Amino acid sequence: MGKKKLWGGRFSNAPSKAAEEIATSLHYDMRLYKHDIRGSLAHAKMLCKQKIISQKDCDDIQKGLSIIEQEIENGKFPFNETLEDIHMNIEARLTELIGDAGKRLHTARSRNDQVITDVRLYLKDEMYEIKKLLIQLIVTIVQKAEETKHIVMPGYTHLQIAQPVRMAHHLLAYAWAMLRDVQRLEFAYVQTDELPLGSGALAGVNYTTDRQFLADELHFGAIAHNSMDAVSNRDFIADFLYFSSIMGMHCSRLAEDIILWSTAEFNFITLSDSVTTGSSIMPQKRNPDVAELVRGKTGRLYGNLITLLTLLKGLPMTYNRDLQEDKEPLFDAIDTVKLIASGMNEVITTMHVNGEVARKAIYKNFSTATDIADYLVMKGTPFRQAHEIVGSIVKYCEQHNVDFFTLPLEALKKFSEQFDNDIYDYINPEKSTERKQSYGSTSLKSVEHQIMVIREKLHECGY
Repeated sequence: MGKKKLWGGRFSNAPSKAAEEIATSLHYDMRLYKHDIRGSLAHAKMLCKQKIISQKDCDDIQKGLSIIEQEIENGKFPFNETLEDIHMNIEARLTELIGDAGKRLHTARSRNDQVITDVRLYLKDEMYEIKKLLIQLIVTIVQKAEETKHIVMPGYTHLQIAQPVRMAHHLLAYAWAMLRDVQRLEFAYVQTDELPLGSGALAGVNYTTDRQFLADELHFGAIAHNSMDAVSNRDFIADFLYFSSIMGMHCSRLAEDIILWSTAEFNFITLSDSVTTGSSIMPQKRNPDVAELVRGKTGRLYGNLITLLTLLKGLPMTYNRDLQEDKEPLFDAIDTVKLIASGMNEVITTMHVNGEVARKAIYKNFSTATDIADYLVMKGTPFRQAHEIVGSIVKYCEQHNVDFFTLPLEALKKFSEQFDNDIYDYINPEKSTERKQSYGSTSLKSVEHQIMVIREKLHECGY
């Protein structure tokens, strides 16, 4: 039934085939090999520093681990699934290479603190890469906003044309949302940046170790205070999965807008061939597949978060083998977030904005009705009365199939004597955005200020 387990001293019989199959995690946790080797190198140095192992043993361990890393990267490592995971595979191979020194490496640690240290090291590295991708997506959105700041388009509520807005203002709404995603990612990083190594299985270890040395070697900003919490804590993974779910949701909403805008009915944008596909039967089709897949993959991110929360909710302290199941949702979320960020960046970078189509669309569905109500308020009419008057004008236009934007003054005066020739500046939807005076509005001045502030925040993030 394969090689004897490294933990098999008290067992008379080998695990069944079914037990081995359900226990193995090698096929997915092998991606932790670099971090396992990093952790083991730091652990060996600490053991040597504390005179728990000899300098020769430490040197041999370092040489052996170096060979193993090269073997894995060159595709020559003799993986053995009966050894369950990447950690046991590395330890077994190390003992093959250097003998008893390899058997001494596991002194003063358990797989419980070893594995979760590897996961934290791995996730910290991945979060660094994800942050770069996320910031690049924000940069791309801001660049597209700069390009489109003079384009006025319909803004929607309930998917009905509501008021004119600048396309840049619409895009910047997503930039602000993703800046919050950066903050969530940074919070998750802080929660991950805590060293569990040295906690042993759950109670600590029977050696005078130096955990601060380990933290310094592995660049952790903090040390876990409680050995039981250290080996059972998966909150940091939940924090990352929550970040990934919210980021995915923001990208999914952006993708939905992109999909709508690219339809023949909207036609506000044209998507590049690089992010679209054709139909197997309809030659004319250009399908927004990348945006649709971003929208679809967000569901996986939600599923990963729920998987982990469900996994954790009934577990007693401390380590339980159930926790092996924390890695697949984490790894999938990492891969999915990277794909989503890269895909959306390509979609936004390459899309062409049909500005004239967007401009014409603001002449639909009475987009400046609120402006006319505010005009009446400025003339002294209470807002609720003004609202009713403009509603009556809209009803009249619908019933008589007349153009709201070119109603003659004499027709408007039938609804209120307050109307005068200056009303046409307020009816004109192309001038609507510049009447918005509140902070954070869709006026050109406000949009340019938003772009400046976001760029300052990106600079603070190191961009």
